[in-house]
Amino acid sequence: MYLKLASKHPSIEITYVYASKGDVSAINPKVYNQSEVLKENTVRCFSGAKVNVSFVGARELIDSSRLEKSYTLQLKFIENYISRGEDNYVILASLKDYYTFVTYDNNELRTYIFAFNVRDYQGSNVEVNKDIKNTLELDKKLDFWWLNNGITILSSRASVAGKTISLDDVQVVNGLQTTNTIYHYIKNRENDNKVLKEERAILIKIVVTNDPETRDRVIKATNFQTPIPPASLKATDPIQLDIENFFLSHEWFYDRRKNYYKNTGKALDRIISIPYLAQSVIAIVFHEPDIARSRPSSILKKDNDYKRVFSQRISLEVYLFCAKTMKKLESFIRGVTSSKSSNLPINENWKHASPIRILIFHLGMLLVVKILNKTDYKPKDVETIKGIDFSDELMNTTLYELIQLTNNYVKLKELPINIGIKQKDFVTYILEHITLNNLNHKSTE
Repeated sequence: MYLKLASKHPSIEITYVYASKGDVSAINPKVYNQSEVLKENTVRCFSGAKVNVSFVGARELIDSSRLEKSYTLQLKFIENYISRGEDNYVILASLKDYYTFVTYDNNELRTYIFAFNVRDYQGSNVEVNKDIKNTLELDKKLDFWWLNNGITILSSRASVAGKTISLDDVQVVNGLQTTNTIYHYIKNRENDNKVLKEERAILIKIVVTNDPETRDRVIKATNFQTPIPPASLKATDPIQLDIENFFLSHEWFYDRRKNYYKNTGKALDRIISIPYLAQSVIAIVFHEPDIARSRPSSILKKDNDYKRVFSQRISLEVYLFCAKTMKKLESFIRGVTSSKSSNLPINENWKHASPIRILIFHLGMLLVVKILNKTDYKPKDVETIKGIDFSDELMNTTLYELIQLTNNYVKLKELPINIGIKQKDFVTYILEHITLNNLNHKSTE
């Protein structure tokens, strides 16, 4: 075909893709040299052709798997709209037309358009959603958009024809609560003539961009207007997606978008939030349970702290190990402390404190200390025990010893338990006095 087209002076480009689970930053020189030979041989066969060799490794395969199929949705709007250049729009759409825009033909919600949202639907009992619902049901004399902050949409491309705007790769990055409330309001009244004739409108801001940095800035800015935990604003980071996918492959559920897995009916004892995982890693991997206990919300506020906890240097297996360990300890301590036959050395100082609430992160750290048989372990050491299944006997004896050490420390320092266990000195004290033994342990791998 190339020869037959020669008289047309064709332009030809040939690309070879070498895909593996390797690391493209560490390609073996022999492999690279072979790729150069391949390019030279191909050019000899196709004079003037542009020849490329592309290496695809594990990281690139993961990124490719996340690319959503391009799609276009159309939204009807009320006649007047504002456009700044060709890239951004502010429109008013009727509630009914917006409902059609965010649903399939079977009236089910298009959940994929909320992938970049930092949290999932919080439920109809949350105060803000109650207010939106009341506005829809009761304030019909005032237009809805007067009483609502509206919707923010990201799109890779937009075009207007008449009173319809076509949007590629739609993502609702702010307004998920409003969208869900409108969805339930209209869906539950599909046969109501008043709803079918609904003339109220909603304000929609449309930002057209393909730049990831711009996208993240819009997400952060629009979500700062309502109370959002700092961890939620990190929900779209690649490492958060990596952890979520890895957890899913082991039938655990990383709540990257708050309430997403709860809303889909997953078991609560297998759902792990971003802040809780961060606390678990700080306590178990970096043996800093005092920080996990005393400053849980501030762990992720500073970029340096966040990058230390969520780092490519920590394997995904370790994240899952930390989550499973803490969930198992929750169940174990709950059973022990509620048992009438419990022999834990809890004295009068514990009247206003609960071991499950205040010592669980310290216990997680000490179990790792016991298994590794050393108090100065490194993050890499934790990876060697990622398949451990802690026995009830080990958890019971370690908890008993931890409570005894707690009693001794607060007596020595003359401090209330709730204050004493939050100190760095307390961690130093228990690490210096914990009993180390050569232990046999069971692996679940």
